[in-house]
Amino acid sequence: MGLFSRGGRSEQNRHRGDAASPTIGNGNGNLPEPREPVFDEPLDLSPEVELEARRPAAERTETPVAPESREASAPAAEPAIDVEATTAASADAETPTEVVVPEAPLTTASTAPAEAIPNQEVPPAQRTESELPRAPAPPPLNPEPVAADEEIRITAKEALAPVRTRPMGGALDESGKPTRRAQVISFANQKGGVAKTTTTLNLAVAFAESGHDVLCIDLDPQGNLTMSQGIDPDKVDKSVFDVLVHHIPLAEVIHEREIDIAVASIDLAGAEIAMSTQIGRERSLEKAINEIADEYDFVCIDTPPSLGLLTINALTASDKVIVPVQCEYLSMRGLLQLQNTVEMIQDNLNPNLQIEGILPTMLDSRTVHAKEAVAILEENFGELVFKSRIRKAIKFAEAPVRGASVLKYDPKSNAADYYRALAQEVLTHGA
Repeated sequence: MGLFSRGGRSEQNRHRGDAASPTIGNGNGNLPEPREPVFDEPLDLSPEVELEARRPAAERTETPVAPESREASAPAAEPAIDVEATTAASADAETPTEVVVPEAPLTTASTAPAEAIPNQEVPPAQRTESELPRAPAPPPLNPEPVAADEEIRITAKEALAPVRTRPMGGALDESGKPTRRAQVISFANQKGGVAKTTTTLNLAVAFAESGHDVLCIDLDPQGNLTMSQGIDPDKVDKSVFDVLVHHIPLAEVIHEREIDIAVASIDLAGAEIAMSTQIGRERSLEKAINEIADEYDFVCIDTPPSLGLLTINALTASDKVIVPVQCEYLSMRGLLQLQNTVEMIQDNLNPNLQIEGILPTMLDSRTVHAKEAVAILEENFGELVFKSRIRKAIKFAEAPVRGASVLKYDPKSNAADYYRALAQEVLTHGA
């Protein structure tokens, strides 16, 4: 037997008596009719109606209330469900009865306007004029005709290989001549000890004696050019390293001595690694020189004894390159490799770069080997070899100790005359 018997009474209620076991239904197992909805919350009455409800029944006066106000003020309530009837129906497994819940009355938009819900799309009927989508403007009826000579599309060649608006290696005018005032000359040779620094300084001072404004740039991490003008590379605050890596103006690292000099420091030894991630790193020096190019007639660059990124920066920024060569066999073997590097720069970075000439240095005319070396240079490079010769002299070793060029240290010496003759050759017709 289940929890409830056929008569509607449980086994426990049978012992408690009739008072503890109320009768469910009308005696034959059917549920009673649904009761009227009971409102637990008070109605939202107006002050007049509430005051009238508090008066005694004898003093009350019936005040008619408009149906519209009742419908608007009374909230829509859901009908109550008979809990006892529902529990009895679910417990009686043998006589299940479906409970029918009356539907709640629907409220219209006029009685209870809905509040705005966030992120809910507003119907088109309720949108303002500014919120309504606007149709795209129609095309003009009479469009302007396109000129016949106007280029509308670019060719595939222009898209893949656009023409450079700025010439590499210095700006040029329509006739192909350089527009900047300064003429940039690099002194390069991957072989060390061939008098690159000595030639850079003394030729620059010889230009200055001729009345030209000259700037020297020391790109060698050893800083020999800087020391040759009496400046300690270890005590400078800023150097060419900061120009190449941190892109400060070149004017901030220029010191005034016999000529203006952009000083170097030992930090340049790590410049290639610091510049390895930069885009356009081969043109860093060129951009710096272009900012001061109109203040000088000549810019002379002393390069390190290698063909690394520093030397490539110098050649990219230069108009000409002078190659000092010691009159020995091992020194001349590096010329072929340097020539290949110059051709690579011409093909990819600076098509205006020219080899100004090959300068025989440290010549000892008393030896047969030196004479043979000069003959080999002239046989292989012809007119590229300068007529001027830089012979060995003790003055070249003594001048840097005094922090001066040989032209200032001993103006009347033969060593000074060698570079005056070279300056005259470069200024007049070159090699």
